[in-house]
Amino acid sequence: MNGPWAHFLFVRGAMRETLLKLLEPAIEALGYGLVELEFHGGVLRLYINRPQGVTLDDCQKVSQQISAVLDVEDPIPGAYTLEVSSPGLDRPLRKPVDFQQHAGQRVRIELLLPRDGRRRFSGTLRGMESDQVLVEVDGTLCRLPFSQIGRARLVPDL
Repeated sequence: MNGPWAHFLFVRGAMRETLLKLLEPAIEALGYGLVELEFHGGVLRLYINRPQGVTLDDCQKVSQQISAVLDVEDPIPGAYTLEVSSPGLDRPLRKPVDFQQHAGQRVRIELLLPRDGRRRFSGTLRGMESDQVLVEVDGTLCRLPFSQIGRARLVPDL
């Protein structure tokens, strides 16, 4: 795997759905949103957010609650480490609402399958229309089916 996400293994398939169904309600009950989850090298990493931002105390609070949930439910075989952090400036976009909320910002999107001969699109996010993500790439508006998006991240202006 190449590109900006090469160092992450995003949890996919049944394991991803199991973890989302298990963890998202618990995180939302604490007043946070689950932005993304990743599993790499024995580390389960959760990215959380809330409108006023995320502090170290917030991460600790969520970590303690989620550790208890994971201990009881035991959805991951073997040993692993849980990490909870803020999504950072290059936050992943996972839900349709994420694509609406961040319209006007620069994004990098990777599709599951090539579309018009390419899988990677970088440009300005223009929101969503129906079930398609709108991204302007080099002056051309591209309509990408939400169901075909493998990964999407904001590109911070530095």
